[in-house]
Amino acid sequence: MNPIAAFKNEVIENISQLGEDKDVQALSRIWSRESGKYKYTYNFNWLGRPIIQYPQDILAMQELIWSIQPDLIIETGIAHGGSLIFSASMLELNAVCGGPQDAEVLGVDIDIRAHNRDAIEEHPLFKRISMIQGSSIAPEIIAQVKAKAAGKQRVLVCLDSNHTHEHVLAELEAYAPLVTTGSYCVVFDTLIEDMPMDMFSDRPWEPGNNPKTAVWEYLKTHQEFGIDKNIQNKLLITVAPDGYLKRIR
Repeated sequence: MNPIAAFKNEVIENISQLGEDKDVQALSRIWSRESGKYKYTYNFNWLGRPIIQYPQDILAMQELIWSIQPDLIIETGIAHGGSLIFSASMLELNAVCGGPQDAEVLGVDIDIRAHNRDAIEEHPLFKRISMIQGSSIAPEIIAQVKAKAAGKQRVLVCLDSNHTHEHVLAELEAYAPLVTTGSYCVVFDTLIEDMPMDMFSDRPWEPGNNPKTAVWEYLKTHQEFGIDKNIQNKLLITVAPDGYLKRIR
């Protein structure tokens, strides 16, 4: 066996074993619980903008964007704009390496605050970004997003706005069908289901009412998607366990 194939096989075996190791998975959940007390995800920037994600999930998204080569990334939830800048930077790198030259990222948020909008629009990578203000599950907003996706060859979707079961399920119904075969709908903050009930006392979501419960409900009637367990098994520390949904047909 050539050394490249041998290394790939070793990685596959490592990930498989991590997926079976309940102790290391439990340690990862403990780490997420304890670091969450200090808003750990707030600590990181991407090219100057707060991204509010685990570094592990950022790396996973880089791998997906490289392998999929999307010409459109749809993101619900903008916040400070770091994720939009990240996606735009990956699309820029793909283009430099011969990928889609006109690829873009579309962000949707119910409240794009003026200081965040200004910072995003002033960024050098804004040329690949467009934004829509409004509820991601409002019919008129869904219509605008679908119009943007029309004619695109490879679409990747990321859901990271309101984390209640009802809202995320509505987002899945609206936007998951836009995902092209072989691409992903990534549902962030499914980790809420695995955290203590009192961790979200100031939010409308909690264990039993969160993105993971919405994913489970959606998958009951949408067999065209499957959970890519390999991603969460190799990351171990992720805000999106059961949230990396691959469109398989």
